[in-house]
Amino acid sequence: MSTTTAPAPTSALNLSRTTATAARVLRQLRHDPRTIALMILVPCLMLFLLRYVFDGSPRIFDNIGASLLGIFPLITMFLVTSIATLRERTSGTLERLFAMPLGKGDLIAGYALAFGGLAIVQSALATGLAVWFLGLDVTGSAWLLLLVALLDALLGTALGLFVSAFAASEFQAVQFMPAVIFPQLLLCGLFTPRSNMHPVLEAISDALPMSYAVDGMNEVLRHTDMTTTFVRDVLIVAGCAVLVLGLGAATLRRRTA
Repeated sequence: MSTTTAPAPTSALNLSRTTATAARVLRQLRHDPRTIALMILVPCLMLFLLRYVFDGSPRIFDNIGASLLGIFPLITMFLVTSIATLRERTSGTLERLFAMPLGKGDLIAGYALAFGGLAIVQSALATGLAVWFLGLDVTGSAWLLLLVALLDALLGTALGLFVSAFAASEFQAVQFMPAVIFPQLLLCGLFTPRSNMHPVLEAISDALPMSYAVDGMNEVLRHTDMTTTFVRDVLIVAGCAVLVLGLGAATLRRRTA
């Protein structure tokens, strides 16, 4: 009697498998308007509220608005991606997908491609709203703000894919936010310059990607031209996103135990 075994997932990335995965994720999201609204509209709403919270002190909005323009997309993409990936695993979808010649790298890259496309829309809307409607005063180019916002959203996607491997339920996925996002939020330099922190905390902040996202936004806020510090910051954020995506592919499980 012959035994039929499922094909082992391939390790090499394949463009057709990756794009097919991205298309499947986008089709699913199309039928989930609440998730789309969370990803695309919530960052814009938060920026809108922030602008008029500081209606009597527009300079405060100018000082922190650029930083939050990168932080809000990171947080929303982290939440949505971690929950969506976990839902795929708990529903058995990942196990069925891995019964086909689909590698972990294909799956992670497909998710990153799909959510990355939404991140472009999200970042473009948030940047346009902040600069051209809410009057965010930046010295540099708005296109550089958009670049950092997009990289932040992609970093949030990568972090969400990574932490979803360690959660057994959607509630646990949300619980990772205090552990992964909140420390970075406190230490990124949003509330006080990192140089004013305790030396231990400053050293920790130097190892956190959100610190460089905020630094990159501040470089655009204060300089007319692209600086070497800005280039360093965006390269670090992009490098962290790629690194975390690789870790996400390595730790991805077919199903929740």
